[in-house]
Amino acid sequence: MPSHPHLTRRSAIQVGAVGLLGLGLEHLAPLRAAAGAKHPARSVIYVFLSGGLSQHESFDPKPDAPDGIRGEFGTTATKTPGLRITEHLPRLAARSDRWAVVRSLTHPSNDHSLGHHIMLTGRSDKPTGFNPSAPQPTDHPSLAAVAGAVTRGRNNLPPAVVLPDRIVHNTGRVIPGQFAGVMGRHRDPWFLEASGFDPKAYGAYPEFEFDHQERPYDPRRKRFAVPDLSLPEGVDGERFGGRLGVLAAIDAQRKELDTAAGAGSLGRGRADAVALLTDARVRRAFDLDKADPKTLDRYGRNAFGWSLLMAARLAEAGVNLVQVNLGNNETWDTHGNAFPHLKEKLLPPMDRAVSALLDDLDQRGLLGETLVVMAGEFGRTPRVSTLTQFYKGPGRDHWGAVQSAFLAGGGVRGGTVVGSSDKNGGYPATDPQTPENFAATIYGALGLPKTAAWQDAEGRPHHLYHGDPMPVG
Repeated sequence: MPSHPHLTRRSAIQVGAVGLLGLGLEHLAPLRAAAGAKHPARSVIYVFLSGGLSQHESFDPKPDAPDGIRGEFGTTATKTPGLRITEHLPRLAARSDRWAVVRSLTHPSNDHSLGHHIMLTGRSDKPTGFNPSAPQPTDHPSLAAVAGAVTRGRNNLPPAVVLPDRIVHNTGRVIPGQFAGVMGRHRDPWFLEASGFDPKAYGAYPEFEFDHQERPYDPRRKRFAVPDLSLPEGVDGERFGGRLGVLAAIDAQRKELDTAAGAGSLGRGRADAVALLTDARVRRAFDLDKADPKTLDRYGRNAFGWSLLMAARLAEAGVNLVQVNLGNNETWDTHGNAFPHLKEKLLPPMDRAVSALLDDLDQRGLLGETLVVMAGEFGRTPRVSTLTQFYKGPGRDHWGAVQSAFLAGGGVRGGTVVGSSDKNGGYPATDPQTPENFAATIYGALGLPKTAAWQDAEGRPHHLYHGDPMPVG
C-alpha cells in the first residue's frame, strides 16, 4: 500500500492552502524548496494514445524473437548508441538525444475503460462503483483535473486543458477517467472540443476514424475551430467545454467580456472561459488557417499535427497541463490489420507531429521547461493474434502487463532507457514502473511537493503522490 510522508501542522496548513485556494505555481516556491524540487517545468503536455500503442511496433522492438512475436516491422538505429526502435519512427529516432523511454511501465488491467482510467488518473486501483460505460462521481480524479485544482494557470488562464476531443466510443459511451470524479464536477478540466468528431458517424467496428490524411486545413469544415464564447452561467463538466464558433465572435465580445471578468461580475467558470478565449496567444493557437504554412507542414496537415501545434501554443501561453488525445474511439486498438494500419496511417503522423513538437519547443527555448509525455492505456500482447471473423490481417490484443512510455524535455535526460521487458516483450524484466510513478513524474515536473494534497468538502486531505517519479532526469 502506498505510504505518505508525515505532515507537521505547519505543512498541513500549507498543503491545505494549495488544495483549497488553487494557488498558482508562482506561490509554491516555499513548498518546492522544502520538498527539494529541482528544475520544475512550466508546463506538461500529455499525449494520450487511446487504444494502446504496441511496444513491439514502437519503442521496444524484439528483432530476435520468433516470428509469432517479432512482428513484421524492422528496426532502425537511433542517435543514441545501442538504442533501436521501430523502422517507422525515423524522425524520433534522429532525435533520441532529446527523449527517454520507459520500457517497463506495468498495470493489472487489459480492459479499455479501466486502462484509460488507470493511465489518465495515475492510479492502478479500481475505484468503488467503477462503471466501464460511464464516468462516476466516485472515480479517481484525472491528472488534468488534479493539475487544475492545485495550480493556477499563468496569465490568468485555466491550469489544465484537454483537446481536441473528450474520449468516446462509437456507441456514444464516454470513457471514464477523464474527469474530476471524487473532486466534483466543478473541478473537471477544460475540454476544448475543436475537431467536431462524431463517434456515431462511423458505425460498428470503426477503423482509425481519426483524421490522419495529409491535406490542407479547411476552416469551413468546422474542424479545429475556436470554441464559442456563449457559455451559459453554471457551465459544468456535462457540457464538456464550449460549442464550436468563429474568431469573429470573440473579436465582437472581447472588450465587454474582459471588462466583466475584470470587475468580478462573472462566475469563476465563465471568467476562466473568457481568459482562455480572449488571450491573443490562445486565440493564435486555434487560428490554424492563418498559421505559417511551413509550420503546418512540419507538424503535418492532419489532426495529429494540428493538435500538437495547439498544445505547444497553449503551453507557451501559460496553460500548465495540456492533454492531447491523439486519436479517439480507441484509434490505436490494433487487434487486426495492425501492420498496414500502423505503417500507413498511425505511426507516420505521430512520428512527424511529435518530432515537430520537440523541434518547435527547442527552437523557442521552451523544451527544457516543458515536459512531454506519451503513453496509451496499455500495451499489446507479445504474441501476434488473428481474428479472422473481423480482420483480414493479424494484430495484437490488449496487454496491461507492459508498455513503453515516452518522455522528453522538462529535465528529462535524453537517450535514457528506464527498465526493460523480457525477451518477448510481455512483462517487465527490470525496474518495473507503475502508473503511480508516471503520475508522480508529472506532478514533480510541475514542482508540486510530495506533501501536496487537495481537500474534499468534509476537509479530508487526498494526497497527490502514490509513487515516486520515474528515474528519467
